[in-house]
Amino acid sequence: QAPLVESGGGSVQAGGSHRLSCDASRVPYRKYCMAWFRQRPGEEREGVAGIDEDGATAYAPSVKGRFTISKDNAENILYLQMNSLKPEDTAMYYCAADRCPRGYCNAGTCYVDDAYYDMDQWGRGTLVVISS
Repeated sequence: QAPLVESGGGSVQAGGSHRLSCDASRVPYRKYCMAWFRQRPGEEREGVAGIDEDGATAYAPSVKGRFTISKDNAENILYLQMNSLKPEDTAMYYCAADRCPRGYCNAGTCYVDDAYYDMDQWGRGTLVVISS
C-alpha cells in the first residue's frame, strides 16, 4: 500500500559496497523529484541524496564521493549505490518523492541541507547495518 517501497537492506561489512532500490511505480505524479533520507541511531532524519526529473543530483557532505543516486525512468526505480561503507552509515534508509520546480537540484543541495522536508510520498524504510 505504501507509495514507495525500498529494498536491499541488510548487513554489510565496513569498507564494502551495497545498493538500495526503491520502487516508485505507484507515484502518481508525471514529474517529480526523489531523494534518499536516513535516520541513524539516536539522531534526526537527514537527507542523503536527491535527484530531480532532469537527473541533476545532490549529496550530503558525509556521503559525497562514496554514494551515488540514480534512477531508471523506464522502470520507475530509484537506486542508491553505496561504496566504502563506514559504521556510521548504519541507519534506516528511506526513499521519498515530491513534486518540485524545474531545475530544483541544479544547485547540488536539494534535500541535503539542514532544512526540514515534508515529502509527499514516503517508503517505510529499509535497515542497513554496517559491521566492522
